[in-house]
Amino acid sequence: MTSRERILGLLAGSPVDRLPLMPITMMFAADQVGVKYGRYVSDFRVLAEAQVATAERFGLDYVSCISDPTREATDLGAAVKFFDDQPPAIDEAHALLADKAALGRLRVPDPTAGGRMLDRVRAADLLRKRVGRSLLVEGWVEGPCAEGADLRGLNTLMLDFFDDPPFVRDLFAFAVEMELAFAEAQVQAGADLVGIGDAASSLVGPRLYAEFVWPQQKRLVDGLHAMGSRVRLHICGDTRTNLDLMGRLGCEIVDLDFPVPLAEARARMGPDQVLLGNLDPVRALRDGTPESVRAALAACHQAAGPRYVLGAGCEVPRGTPAANLLALADYARAPGPPA
Repeated sequence: MTSRERILGLLAGSPVDRLPLMPITMMFAADQVGVKYGRYVSDFRVLAEAQVATAERFGLDYVSCISDPTREATDLGAAVKFFDDQPPAIDEAHALLADKAALGRLRVPDPTAGGRMLDRVRAADLLRKRVGRSLLVEGWVEGPCAEGADLRGLNTLMLDFFDDPPFVRDLFAFAVEMELAFAEAQVQAGADLVGIGDAASSLVGPRLYAEFVWPQQKRLVDGLHAMGSRVRLHICGDTRTNLDLMGRLGCEIVDLDFPVPLAEARARMGPDQVLLGNLDPVRALRDGTPESVRAALAACHQAAGPRYVLGAGCEVPRGTPAANLLALADYARAPGPPA
């Protein structure tokens, strides 16, 4: 069974030979090939080299185009700060939509016309060529709340929920339209699955999540399914207040960060939802030992049950000992019994 077959089999509910291994590696991957992170996020060839090398060294079942959350915003003209060896960051002091009226003048960029979106599309194409059908290739887009925060400013967006609800709805609708175009280009380039990163939505309580965020996340998920893609939802932080609705989005995989108890998520999302995580990236993975990592994974597996993918709650941190990440692969080959 190939790694790609293993992941797709688990998602389809078919028997698989072992648990899939899909931790997020970005800065960690760049370090594996000795490149500055500024090059990783700006050159698809560097990203692909690092992803393939990391997958081969650590027995991962996939490669991913994920790098940072500013690609779409950059191509829209947002002010973004770039660094030599750190991820790019939105300059919120000069938010693109500081003037809300500017939303009406925005147009969805063509993801294949140039810029940072095209670089990710090229990454998906090169990764597909490099790994063939042996590994799963993952594309990536921002969720509506995260993209809205990138364009408007996080704190300002949180006030907008109360001060101007129609604007928030229009902003999120525009974001989803753009992300669907971006995702389709990645799927056509070879991505088997598209991840949705919507970290900002972890800051939204259940009422606002249900009213504003969930409908647009659902529209994004349904649109991805319509183009033939599988979907992975990744929301950093504590999402316990919104677990029930997250489980109704229909995503093939839902990532859970370490503050969310896996047993609670399983109870609230039901037995069929595939869960990924939620090893504490710093305390358990980076600062642990191979033995403690395997023990923590066993606890996660026990809580999640058989519909489970191995990974940390968020990105594998830079500086994680190689032996600790290899412990994930060791567990995948010889797991303990699921719940």
